[in-house]
Amino acid sequence: MDVAMTSTTGTACPNCGGPIADADRFCEACGAELTPTVGAATPAIDTDTEPTVELNAAGTDPAAMGPCRSCGGKIGAEGYCETCGTKAAKPRDHFSEQPAPWVAAVCDRGIRHSRNEDAVAIAADPEPGSRALLVVCDGVSSSLDSDIASLAAARAAREVLVAGHAQGMGTESSRNSAVVARLKAAADAANDAVLANTSPDSPNPASCTFVATVLEGDLLVAGVVGDSRAYWFPDDAEAVALTVDDSWAAELIATGVPRHQAETGPQAHAITRWLGKDAPDHTPRTTTVKVEGPGWLLVCSDGLWNYCSEAAPLADLVRQTAAANGGEPLATSSALVDWANAQGGQDNITVALARI
Repeated sequence: MDVAMTSTTGTACPNCGGPIADADRFCEACGAELTPTVGAATPAIDTDTEPTVELNAAGTDPAAMGPCRSCGGKIGAEGYCETCGTKAAKPRDHFSEQPAPWVAAVCDRGIRHSRNEDAVAIAADPEPGSRALLVVCDGVSSSLDSDIASLAAARAAREVLVAGHAQGMGTESSRNSAVVARLKAAADAANDAVLANTSPDSPNPASCTFVATVLEGDLLVAGVVGDSRAYWFPDDAEAVALTVDDSWAAELIATGVPRHQAETGPQAHAITRWLGKDAPDHTPRTTTVKVEGPGWLLVCSDGLWNYCSEAAPLADLVRQTAAANGGEPLATSSALVDWANAQGGQDNITVALARI
């Protein structure tokens, strides 16, 4: 996610000359790392107790980085290959999850950005099509520590969703209401996690988007804050966008502006709602659908849909990519990330898929 608010103070990027705010750590135009004039917020995550260093936004331990991806040499203490001098990729730059064979996700830094502010956290029961929980959070690039906050938010939301199955009062409507309530509780937990990773005196507090889906048998519920998205692509029916962005572009589209024009304009990625200290409202807008046949559930950040926004062509892309990768969700997610990078990789990219 590139923009949530427009800064009123700043200077020019020394790399490309684009406008930057005093507290920005990365240039929005070219992704170059900057030296802010104010102290960075101190993350509240205890990085010493993170269970997996590969998902630790701050993890730079050379031992965790493995061999150099260019030549296979050893990575030194400064984070560069001792053989060829190539800077090592951070584990946070690219990671994947696959809790069950039918559900997987890949999260990638992309090409243009200097850090990966996207995050994903997923869970699934073993039986295909039974129960899957997919969460994607996209950190706002102009805010401090958004990479740490987005990862904490995604994990916190997943834990709430994993906690129990929706029961309701035994009717379909009450079951739907129970899942919606749990999605809202997950958004609350995600927002709390963002706040916990924001210094109280931060001049530019951490913030991120939020999208989550809950699949329980034939019930599929999606909730969104911001402009990360969820789609349902049934094999034998029309593709469906499950979410509507909280963005200036979406507001323009609602007034009749053509989608391509709205989504490529100067304020295309300015979001109107988000998670974080200065968020106006973080209650997710939800959509409920009944799953009546096989298909693909996709949850993604704008790093993917930037290049293929509408549901029908994106469904075709997913189906074609899946067919080329044997219908395997992890390979398909990875291939979709590669495709987005091949289009330019101008943002971080997250793809989460469930094959139902």
